[in-house]
Amino acid sequence: MSYQPDFLLQAYRTMKTIRQFEERCIVEFERGNIPGFVHTSNGQEAVAVGTCMHLTDKDVIGSTHRGHGHCLAKGCDVVGMMKEIMARAGGLCKGKGGSMHIADFDKGMLGANAIVGGAPPLCNGAALSAKTLKTKDIAVSFTGDGGANQGTVLEALNLAVVLKLPHIFMFENNGYGEGTGVDYALGSEDIASRSGAFGMPAVKVDGIDFFAVYETVKEAVERARNGGGPTAIEADTVRFDGHFVGDPQLYRAKDEVKRLRETHDCLKLFRKRVIDEGWLKAKDLNAIDKEVEAQIEQAVEEALAAPFPDAIELTTDVYCSY
Repeated sequence: MSYQPDFLLQAYRTMKTIRQFEERCIVEFERGNIPGFVHTSNGQEAVAVGTCMHLTDKDVIGSTHRGHGHCLAKGCDVVGMMKEIMARAGGLCKGKGGSMHIADFDKGMLGANAIVGGAPPLCNGAALSAKTLKTKDIAVSFTGDGGANQGTVLEALNLAVVLKLPHIFMFENNGYGEGTGVDYALGSEDIASRSGAFGMPAVKVDGIDFFAVYETVKEAVERARNGGGPTAIEADTVRFDGHFVGDPQLYRAKDEVKRLRETHDCLKLFRKRVIDEGWLKAKDLNAIDKEVEAQIEQAVEEALAAPFPDAIELTTDVYCSY
């Protein structure tokens, strides 16, 4: 199967933007410019982009505490995100949500979520709304392998089948729930087979292969839009960084991360395939690299120059009145 150059360039640009954004967040956190905790998604870019390239602004996603990549893949503004993470006025949530609570309803981003396993129940609600209104819009929830064991997630899987909801459950299995290995914490053979036991199609996919993710999600999206109900996808991926910035990662084997960066980097694999297949030239990808670096640098400069929220903002947006 071949792909159009514009499609491939956009896919690479978005994955590179996520990688550069996350790397810069690590730097700015260590400089003291980002309050709270930061959980980066380096290594998992292919899952976010391979999924969200199928979605419109009317489709919704629910994310995790490791949600920067999902936000960017769904089209959230880079500058608005950087301001939000740095707790500055003008952020996507006015600088009051921070890294784990970025949301942008205009882009169909229901929000990153500090509640482990929080996205699937929310996306069930969005999917039920779409089904009731017959919009053909869909919902996608992102959940990690640790979150996959939460009771709320298992209940959401069952309810999605019962109501035949247009909901895709994307499980990003990066091997670790915080510091606990998935081989220890997962009682079943895998997340996909357990999800399938609820009565929905469920598949495993190589999460570092953008093209495998894209084609797998394509089938699930078509099923959801056409009334076929939910799908569960388990994407086996990697996490280059710790659970949070500053995590010493003593639970990982010696040189494990170094090996993964060398052999399981989705950006390197993407570049190799598109160049080997003759779909793109290295110079085109290199040009994107420079453009993205400049974009992230500009976002950081604008965020650092922005003021902090005014004290009067403390009590606004706390409660919603209908």
